[in-house]
Amino acid sequence: MLVPIAVVAAWLLVGEGRTADPPAAAIHQPLPQETSTHPPAKLKGRAPPPGISLIGAKPIELKFHDPPRAGLAFDLDSGQVLWAHRPLRRLPIASLTKLMTAIIVVERTRPDDRARVTREALGYTGSGVGVLPKGKRVPVEGLLAGMLLPSGNDAALALADHISGHDRKFVKLMNARARTMGLSCTHFASSYGLPDTNISCAADLAALSREAMAKRRIARIVRKPQAKVRFPIKTGYLYLNSTNPLLRDRFPGTIGLKTGSTDKAGHCFIAIVRRGRRTIGVVLLHSPNTLSQAEKLVTAAFKVRP
Repeated sequence: MLVPIAVVAAWLLVGEGRTADPPAAAIHQPLPQETSTHPPAKLKGRAPPPGISLIGAKPIELKFHDPPRAGLAFDLDSGQVLWAHRPLRRLPIASLTKLMTAIIVVERTRPDDRARVTREALGYTGSGVGVLPKGKRVPVEGLLAGMLLPSGNDAALALADHISGHDRKFVKLMNARARTMGLSCTHFASSYGLPDTNISCAADLAALSREAMAKRRIARIVRKPQAKVRFPIKTGYLYLNSTNPLLRDRFPGTIGLKTGSTDKAGHCFIAIVRRGRRTIGVVLLHSPNTLSQAEKLVTAAFKVRP
């Protein structure tokens, strides 16, 4: 049975540069580690990041025949973990990387800012928005939507270049931000996530999700199954579809968040679902079926009394 836990302090993450978002103290509240008789979960010297508690959780009795390589179900508001499978195992995270990119972008820009499309972004030939106009200044919000919904790598590069001048310089900001957040499992090698040297763990990604959903500009985008965004191209708009399988399946209460996939990372997914006053998050790394596993975990989590 879960021992009641009192919040004793607010965990405030200090962002750099300009921001249109107020401090996100409401959800950044660490849970005291001494309130349970169970020892803290650790792996090779690592521990959960601030604001995520693996201690005293009410276990969700759910086993998968073919489980993800790592996973987590948690309460978004408190950070209390409700189910965990290898939560501190470091794995490639593919385009889940873009959550950190988005956090830094919204902290350093305003909603009406515009960014010039760079050669680095135009030169990207893989998965992307694909219609970025050469040499033009385009809305940052359009690039954010193009990065977060269809997971455009070219949009991520354009945003990274806008902030830092080059992706390599932007990655330094990402890793510095990860250290500030106490994400000890996490290391970034690009703004967009294709290199498999973008590494994290389920517990760190839960903390990253809490921070991302506290940013109103991010939260407004990731809850949309589709978006029509003004953009300086021939049609006048970008027409974007989310890759989120819960949004596509119209799973009740879904309000985000992000998918990612490479051969080595497998299918990765972070889902956020709100029902009534509760919000549940699920992290799946290298899952054989992100839709089915996320729906089962969310359904089980809402049956656990807070």
